Amino acid sequence: MATEDVEDRSPPVDPESSESAEDSTATAKPASKHLKARILGEWTIIIVLALAAAFLIRTYCFQTFYIPSTSMVPTLQVGDRIVVSKLSVRFGTIHRGDILVFERPPAEDCGGPQVNDLVKRVIGLPNEYLMSEGSLLYYSKTASPYHWHRIYETWSHTEPLGNPIPLGTHVPPNSYYMMGDNHYYSCDSRIWGPIPRSLVVGKVVFRIWPLSRVGFL
Repeated sequence: MATEDVEDRSPPVDPESSESAEDSTATAKPASKHLKARILGEWTIIIVLALAAAFLIRTYCFQTFYIPSTSMVPTLQVGDRIVVSKLSVRFGTIHRGDILVFERPPAEDCGGPQVNDLVKRVIGLPNEYLMSEGSLLYYSKTASPYHWHRIYETWSHTEPLGNPIPLGTHVPPNSYYMMGDNHYYSCDSRIWGPIPRSLVVGKVVFRIWPLSRVGFL
């Protein structure tokens, strides 16, 4: 039976080059492990830095909150998500009309589930005297005699006032008198008194949810 020769076109094998290839393969494995370790280390550093930055931002700069009640209707609705600036309090000034988030005062006992933080609007400033007449609010810088000035609520709110502010209600130094915009249904400083500045977390500056009402406050 006739047979056909098969031409072998493979290049001749050089023993030395074969040995060097084996050496190359042997050294490639440790290098690959080193690369993986370096990448893992870099990602670990990035994650740690990101977490640290997030912690610092949340602790000292900005924090988000969820609105669980109707006390700030119509300004804030149940389910709104807001951004609070801590820097505005730490390095800035609190004004009448500012919306603040603050820790729950010890005297707060309005029923329902207790929350750690509340949100209300500043009505009275430190060392002021307050009163209400009907649904109108007034403040005075002096007590003897009182010199009443109308507080014009240029922000959205509901009427009637509900619980009145007794004549001559005093706001202590470094404290603020807080009220919800939903006056009649708000449990606020009319019930548990002014809050010390030390309880203030920050100013509400932005609403991030829902998307239909995103904007500055």
